[in-house]
Amino acid sequence: MEYANLSVDELQQQLEKLQQSQADLERALEVRRQEGKHEVAQEVKDIIQRHGYDLNEILPLLSSRRRRAPSSGKTSSRPYPQYVDPDNPKNVYVRGVIPGWMKQKMQEQGYDPTQKEDRDAFKANCLKVVES
Repeated sequence: MEYANLSVDELQQQLEKLQQSQADLERALEVRRQEGKHEVAQEVKDIIQRHGYDLNEILPLLSSRRRRAPSSGKTSSRPYPQYVDPDNPKNVYVRGVIPGWMKQKMQEQGYDPTQKEDRDAFKANCLKVVES
């Protein structure tokens, strides 16, 4: 179809028709996908039964994800000390990547943030420890 000769209204109508067709196709595709899933599920059930197993015996083996036990409400199983900047109590370091404020403060006081010994000395000498 030649679109160059169509008016704005005609182009808008064509666009709406195409959008409706797209929506219809997307719905039809979803229906077919659902039907396909049901067919595959039935085939799997048939295979399981044909081999003499119960569906409930096999389903847990199909799940590749490991399930975690529900948490007991604790934030962590191991309490980690919190290191608080005495000059600014909003600056808190628990563990992991060293925050920018801590790196800056270490360098200002002559410590090397890349060296474990310096990090440990800085935490011991310059930060306040709060047990969580």
